[in-house]
Amino acid sequence: MLEIGFSNQAERFLRKCSKDLAKRIVEKIKTLREKPVPHNSVSIAGESRMFRIRIGDYRVLYEVRWEERTILISKIDHRKKVYD
Repeated sequence: MLEIGFSNQAERFLRKCSKDLAKRIVEKIKTLREKPVPHNSVSIAGESRMFRIRIGDYRVLYEVRWEERTILISKIDHRKKVYD
């Protein structure tokens, strides 16, 4: 099982969004501990360890650090803004 860490941006997003949305996002992130690269994840072009998962209209960008056995949640935002 891998440990999960959050960037400052990801923590701020979860504090500011609605409780229902935050709960959905956190539940989905928890599933990454068992299976860090689920079948519905997409690799970010040009990055070997960066992936994204979809949660409705929101995206979670994360990096899997295999040697450290951690997942760093880099960014969480609406699909229109997450890649800016």
